[in-house]
Amino acid sequence: MGKKLHIFKKKPIKYSLIVVGMIALVFVSNLYLQWCQNELSFDLVFKFAFSWHTEKFILGSFVLLIFLLFLCSLAGSLALGSLLYGITIGILGFADYQKMFYRVEPIYPDDLKMITEFGLLREMIGTIPFIFILLLAVVGIFFFIRAIYQSRLLSKKMQIIRLSGLVVTIGLLMYISNFNNPNNLLRKAYDKTALWIPYSQKMNYYNTGFMGGFLYNLKIEAMDKPENYSKKTIEAITTKYTTAAERPNNSESTEQPNIIFVMSESFSNPQNLAGVTADKDPLKDYFDVAKTTYSGQMLSQNYGGGTANIEFEALTSLSMELFNPQLTTPYTMLIPKMEEMPSIVSLLKEKNYQATAIHPYNTSMYKRKDVYKILGFDQFISEDTMTYKEKLQKNPYISDKSAYNEVLDLLKDDKNPQFVHLVTMQTHMPYSDKYTSKDYSSQSVGNKKAIDSYMQDIAYSSEALKQFTTALKDLKRRTLVVFWGDHLPSIYSDEIKAANEEVQLHETEFLMYDTQDKLSQRNNHDALSSPFYFAPTLFDQSNMEMTGFYQLLSELEQEIPAFEKGFYYKNGQWSKTFNLNKAQQELYEDYRLIQYDIVSGENYSLKTDFFK
Repeated sequence: MGKKLHIFKKKPIKYSLIVVGMIALVFVSNLYLQWCQNELSFDLVFKFAFSWHTEKFILGSFVLLIFLLFLCSLAGSLALGSLLYGITIGILGFADYQKMFYRVEPIYPDDLKMITEFGLLREMIGTIPFIFILLLAVVGIFFFIRAIYQSRLLSKKMQIIRLSGLVVTIGLLMYISNFNNPNNLLRKAYDKTALWIPYSQKMNYYNTGFMGGFLYNLKIEAMDKPENYSKKTIEAITTKYTTAAERPNNSESTEQPNIIFVMSESFSNPQNLAGVTADKDPLKDYFDVAKTTYSGQMLSQNYGGGTANIEFEALTSLSMELFNPQLTTPYTMLIPKMEEMPSIVSLLKEKNYQATAIHPYNTSMYKRKDVYKILGFDQFISEDTMTYKEKLQKNPYISDKSAYNEVLDLLKDDKNPQFVHLVTMQTHMPYSDKYTSKDYSSQSVGNKKAIDSYMQDIAYSSEALKQFTTALKDLKRRTLVVFWGDHLPSIYSDEIKAANEEVQLHETEFLMYDTQDKLSQRNNHDALSSPFYFAPTLFDQSNMEMTGFYQLLSELEQEIPAFEKGFYYKNGQWSKTFNLNKAQQELYEDYRLIQYDIVSGENYSLKTDFFK
């Protein structure tokens, strides 16, 4: 069989037919990727390829051809190289369709790092499709490895031809991987006709094709260098806000309360959306707490996903809006490359806090184990090391109540103040068939079963939060809690989405709770915020010592209370554009310069007391 499969031993086959066959495979596979990207619309696919964007379709096909030739050269077999190519493209297109369906967001190159997260992938796409894809991949890889092993039997002349093809295609793929270099010839070819839309990756992929969008999201610098960036400029900014942050010392500003961050998976209020009502409020227990303290709605970067990015913003107080759009996941693309990253963790560690991260799931998701270490956490408690692991009925995830019990156990140690960062899992998708009985019945346009199950989920979550805040009152040490939902679940029908403004699909609930009820804005229950404001807001309202960095953010929040790419809340209203007055522009520019200095610059600010 091996002899028949080797491309170099198939002399009777006309080489012209081989070339035509490979080109046809590449064109069909590119059409398939575009079909998956365009929600299985053949009409849009053919218009894109042969009417609207033919040049970009051909460029994308050229890249796919190089990838196909690489696999064939590596295997030494046209048939098996093509087989693995077909399986790879098939899985990639399916993954893109699934992500677009659930999160209204395409597959990025960095998403491929999640390929080993078998448990999460199975839960997202279903057991049967997952098993089928896994078996398909295993079969393809088996025969591919077998072909590589058999290729040692090729003649010396054929080995030279094969290795030459391998070297050339590897070189071309490495060159292509540098797509975002302005001197890259492939990028220049795309630029002749491509209209890049960095603020909307969904539209970016639609306008430039799946391949164009995928290439656009290859490696890039986190931020472009601001024109006025210099050591002198950064020193002026750090001095300005550090001076403004100084407060007279008093008993409250020097005390060290426990601080608890709770990022609740997919926690939001479904009845905030037009087209969704319920027979009773699933968030009653949540609002029993929220209406007694500072609370409101948070602007999430994503719909249906993006958990790690919201977590990144909350811990570091850096904004995703300021990054180049290709930097889609800082946890995997940025932080692992850094030796240090200023955050609320590093700040509190300097104040002798014990810092613990808790996530009732595995440690590999989004490289959390590595990220938490760089951020400065003392320990990371996962599903494997938790004491409390109770699950609710058929829910596959550890309950919020168990997670809160884990936090309460930590807080029994009163020797040092503690910072605990909890990322829950109970309310993670899927949302159907979790519970044998449901106490809530929705009136919704489509997907009622999932919405009813989701309401039961958040009702249990609300109950657990209320019990948790009640238990915290028994602690001797003052304890502060920041609770927020990371994003809406991806369960709402197209009809519901169409009935609401886009920003409403990005608004979740948040609150800040103080066991001593001393927050300065505790009577404000209609606040609007972004997650990168959480830490400075908490410090300011609880009268804790402010850093220069938090002072900058506090002043920026007064002018621009919430913003993400495409969503800007300023002067009391939402806008799709970022038109700023002079005061707003100055604060925003100072913030942008500091963030650039940290992630892409010379770290001038880290050599000062700006973050201390």
